[in-house]
Amino acid sequence: MNESQHLSSQFDEDLGRLRTHVLQMGGMVETQISSAVDAYATGEIGSVKSIVDADHKVNELEKAIDDDCAHIIAKRQPAASDLRLVLGISKIVTDLERAGDEAKKIAKGVRRIYENGHVPSQFGIGVRHLAEAALIMVRQALDAFARLDTEQARSVIRADSEVDTEFKSIIRQLITHMMEDPRTITTSIDIITIARAIERIGDHAKNISEQVIYVVEGRDIRHTGKEGIK
Repeated sequence: MNESQHLSSQFDEDLGRLRTHVLQMGGMVETQISSAVDAYATGEIGSVKSIVDADHKVNELEKAIDDDCAHIIAKRQPAASDLRLVLGISKIVTDLERAGDEAKKIAKGVRRIYENGHVPSQFGIGVRHLAEAALIMVRQALDAFARLDTEQARSVIRADSEVDTEFKSIIRQLITHMMEDPRTITTSIDIITIARAIERIGDHAKNISEQVIYVVEGRDIRHTGKEGIK
């Protein structure tokens, strides 16, 4: 193996390791979200601390991946598609970290509701269904990244509008609850905070999918609407 082949092999290993760390971070965030949603449904608020604690690990991993991205750009000076992969990863990990922050908000909101002696399900609001839809988006976005699958990425982007519509419906129902019975205001506001966090998780999954398309096709489709994902 000559020197250039050796360097190329090392570079491929660096990129492979970087992708593995992104998927590891994605798995941690996915678990955070899933645990927060389970706590909402079951009232097992003992898991809230572990969800909050996991956020520190996610933050550390984000910093490590960012450092690796900077190191690769400085040392390897990647060209074209490899550079897009590194730049796309640096944006993807930001969205993953923010999705983890939203999971933490959900967990804390759940704890407030149950500690105040209420049960979210008594409101009959479809937060659990909204959360499951957002979690599927996160899983599919990570899968699209793992396989660099632009069709799946586009599917996730399209799903975001359904999550947005469902979120707006939940808000309308909660406003009606508060108007009909002011005693529900405190809990309703907590549920609105939780639903908003879930809706933002969907936004982050969409952003990750947009980066997958950028990495593969070299096209930035952010802010382009339906035309951009065709």
